[in-house]
Amino acid sequence: MRGVRAGRIPAAYAASGRRAARLALVAAAGFYLFRYGLDRPVAATYALFAAVALGGLSKIPGTGRQRAAVVLGLLPVCWLLVVIGTYLSVQTWSAVVGMLVVGFALAFAAVGGPRPAGAAPGLQLLYILPSFPPYDPASLGDRLIGTTTGLALFVAAEALIFPGPAPPPYRERAAHAAQDAAHCAALLAAPPYALTGADIRAAREAGQALRAVTVPEAERPAGPGVRDRALAQTGLATRALLSRLTQLPAAPGDRPGPDVSAVLHAVARLATATTACLRAGPSPVAAYEELVAARTHLSASSAGPAAPGACASGSADGTAPPSVFPPAVLRRHAAVLEIADAALAMGTAADLAMRGRQASVEVPPGRFWYARTWAPLLWWHRLRGHAGRRSVLFQNSWRIAMALTAARLVAGVDTLPHGFWAMLATLTLTRTTMDATWTTIRRALAGTLAGALVTAGVLALVGADTAVYAAVLPVWMLIAFTVGPVKGAGWAQGLFTVLVALVFAQLAPATWQLAEVRLLDVLVGSAIGAVFGLLAWPRGAHDELRYAAASLLRRAAEIVVATSASVAEGGRTAAPSGAPGHRSLQQAVILAESAYAQFQSEPTPFGGGRRGVAMPDVDWQATLMAGHHTLWGADRLSEPPHTGLGPAAAESLSGLGDRVAGRMLLVSAAVDPGGDTPTAPLPLIDPALPGFAAEPSGAPRLYYATVSWLDALMTDLARIAHGGHGPEREGTTTAH
Repeated sequence: MRGVRAGRIPAAYAASGRRAARLALVAAAGFYLFRYGLDRPVAATYALFAAVALGGLSKIPGTGRQRAAVVLGLLPVCWLLVVIGTYLSVQTWSAVVGMLVVGFALAFAAVGGPRPAGAAPGLQLLYILPSFPPYDPASLGDRLIGTTTGLALFVAAEALIFPGPAPPPYRERAAHAAQDAAHCAALLAAPPYALTGADIRAAREAGQALRAVTVPEAERPAGPGVRDRALAQTGLATRALLSRLTQLPAAPGDRPGPDVSAVLHAVARLATATTACLRAGPSPVAAYEELVAARTHLSASSAGPAAPGACASGSADGTAPPSVFPPAVLRRHAAVLEIADAALAMGTAADLAMRGRQASVEVPPGRFWYARTWAPLLWWHRLRGHAGRRSVLFQNSWRIAMALTAARLVAGVDTLPHGFWAMLATLTLTRTTMDATWTTIRRALAGTLAGALVTAGVLALVGADTAVYAAVLPVWMLIAFTVGPVKGAGWAQGLFTVLVALVFAQLAPATWQLAEVRLLDVLVGSAIGAVFGLLAWPRGAHDELRYAAASLLRRAAEIVVATSASVAEGGRTAAPSGAPGHRSLQQAVILAESAYAQFQSEPTPFGGGRRGVAMPDVDWQATLMAGHHTLWGADRLSEPPHTGLGPAAAESLSGLGDRVAGRMLLVSAAVDPGGDTPTAPLPLIDPALPGFAAEPSGAPRLYYATVSWLDALMTDLARIAHGGHGPEREGTTTAH
């Protein structure tokens, strides 16, 4: 452990030092240019704090050039915030109302993905800065000039100084995974008709590389637009394709039929074409159409005419006669058709990701609902998805907005000296749980006290000699922005206390009492942050994750029952993809993913549930997998045409669906913190399908496709209950 830590610390300091060098150079250059070169102290202040806001307080993910592009795009937003803050600051009531609205809007912008989320704290600071004295709209020109100069220097420095190597983009990861899928499909379509252990390991590694947890935050396709949504769906479909290829049942007699081989060859060609498309090549439309034709032929063959003398059960009531194929062949046909579905989804999503609404591949409705939707409506869909009390993003946005509003009200009513520092403390020290907030505040106050003592000594010794402050400032910025992010809130607050004193001592005469004011402001801001951390959802995402997981599983159970019944009745019931329950499950998946992301970012586990009961053995990601898998299978199985089942097969399928749904409800009740028994242990789920005694005679291929889907859902439930370490079975799928 010591060796690991010893290896990580220098790397952390090196990365922090590179960013600190850029930031110190930019902030000092802008400040000195206006303060001493042009004698414009207002512009100097805004040049320095604009760079600190977007370069220090913001945590925009990505390389230097990626951050530069984000900041350049945000420049009009920064101008607007400075203008609004300047004019609303004249009256306390207007400044308070503006802080509530702007504070919530900027925090809620995190729904747009990791880059808006990372930029939000810095944008908050750019609104806070002009909200305090001097209340001088006449100085707006200098404020905008300083802001623009500081950000322009920051963009240039990020792009040109220590830019760093760019990680492979997500589409390159998807292209590599699609290439592996093409290799696997080609091996399964021709002798030796099997994958080696090395092939299976490579496919699994390629699939794992598409998981969000393994992708750098800046490269995750998390935006609400068509291309980001399609790229995320490309990764999902490619993972599903790789999983199904590696778990394809062996062919009876070790040799697939010609129809199966044709489909697998077409899958290999589509995967190869998808790889080229993701690498800026042509559209995979030709390979897509070839696979559609091969899949249609296999589907028709699989549901072919009955053998002479075969049992005709079900034919009298309008159902399809039994197939000539034995159950082992039908199971393989169902698995190969699912492989084809995953490959078709991958090709469609990849074309959409690269070409947007100009995609050449035919886009089926339902699964790709966003493909022809107007961009503002996609943003509205994303915002509406999080506009509820159970959304963690919504909770966090209101928490920080109310805390900043209260801090601005206190600063305005009580004329708190340097109230800007109080709001900055509220912004930087408030965390998503009360436990984490209190820990951070304790360290920050200790650091601020130490910094205030150093500041008081420096101001008392140096006095009004601004040349000393000017000489020390860039060196201190380099130290502060290097050490602070690595050592934590205590060091960051202490070093920043000295830094702001060095800045303000060059703008106006300062005494040792400036350190006292700084300590008072941080104390006030911390107290406000602690109060709102206690009153507004103090448990963070832990309870919300349990609520979201329970809701997801309840809605998934409804879809399982409806889909199984629809297949059993030959599609005579309403298709689940068009039912309200289907849309509710989509919404539940969105909220659960948000809660899970927030849960991962909270460093200190705080007991989940109404009575503070932690559930450390639950695999929460497996819950998300179950939700996605339910949607995926329901969409696929509800597509016409439907083959009717005989009475025995229909009864068997309905019973299996009810039992799988019942297992989902059991897990849902155990994780729900608002249930009657919030301390009940999570039931351990046997991954074997419940009540499955024997296969009905003469069941068509659709029966085996549905059973395969239910079988995979049982595996997901087993993973949830076993905390990711439950029993695994050969042949199960994890098409998440």
